[in-house]
Amino acid sequence: MCTAVVAFDPLSPFPVLLAGVRDEFADRPWLSPGPHWPDRPGLIGGRDLQAGGTWLAVDPGAPRVACVLNGHGRPAPPDGRISRGELPLRAAATGEIGDLDLTRVDPFHLVCAEPTVVRLCTWDGVELAERKLPPGLHMIVNTGLEGRGPRGEVHPDAAAQMAERIAHFRPLLEAAPRPEPRAGTAAEAWGAWLPLVEGGGLDRADRRALVLSRDFGDGRLWGTSSVSLVALAQSGVRYDFTAGPGDGNAWTTVLSSIERDGA
Repeated sequence: MCTAVVAFDPLSPFPVLLAGVRDEFADRPWLSPGPHWPDRPGLIGGRDLQAGGTWLAVDPGAPRVACVLNGHGRPAPPDGRISRGELPLRAAATGEIGDLDLTRVDPFHLVCAEPTVVRLCTWDGVELAERKLPPGLHMIVNTGLEGRGPRGEVHPDAAAQMAERIAHFRPLLEAAPRPEPRAGTAAEAWGAWLPLVEGGGLDRADRRALVLSRDFGDGRLWGTSSVSLVALAQSGVRYDFTAGPGDGNAWTTVLSSIERDGA
C-alpha cells in the first residue's frame, strides 16, 4: 500500500475513517477481501497470494483496522525474511505486533486504529518508533507521516512526488465534509471523499496522482490495484472496497455492522 489517509475525531459517531490506496505490480496475484485465514477466523482483508498476508485487515468484533505501507531504511537479510503482510494480521487481531523478530522484516509503516486510539509504528530496519496520532487528518506515504519519516535510499524524485501528492490532496480532503458512513451505497456513505480517493480527476501519470500507473518497461506495470475505505464506530465497522477506482460500479460493501446504530 502506498498511501493511507486517516481522519480521527474521538467525538464523532465514526471516530476513525481510513482510506487505504494499494499500489503494486500488476502481475502480483491477490484475492478480494474476505475471511481468508482459518487460523484467524475473525479477520477480513484482501489476501496476497504471493506471500499469504495482506495489506489491510479488519477485525469487526474489536472493532479494529490495520494497514501496512512499505518504508525505507535497512532491508532485512534475504535469508529468513518475513513478509510485511503478516503485520496487519497481527495488529488487527490483537492491536500489537507481538513477538515478531523485526530484524527479519523490511522497513514499514503500520497503522493500527480503534475507535479510541490511532497508532503509527515505523520500522527503519534498525529502530521501531511508535506514536499515537492526535485528532485530525493524517496522510501516510512510503516516506512516513506527512512524508517526514525515514527515507533511507529513496530516490529524491520519488520523495518529491509523494510530497506533491500530499500537498495536492490534503487540502481537498480537509475541505471535504467529513463522511458519516451509515447505510447505502459507497457513494452515499462516503460522499465527497469517494471521488477524491478514486483519484480526484488527475491522470494516473500525474506526479501528484493518488491513483496512479507507471510502466517500468519489459512488461513491468505498477500502479494502484485497489482502494479500501473503512469506518470504525464503537458498535462496529463499515468496509467498502474497489479493484477499479474510477468506476463507480466497481465498489462493493465488504461489511457494514453500523448501518442501523451508527448515530
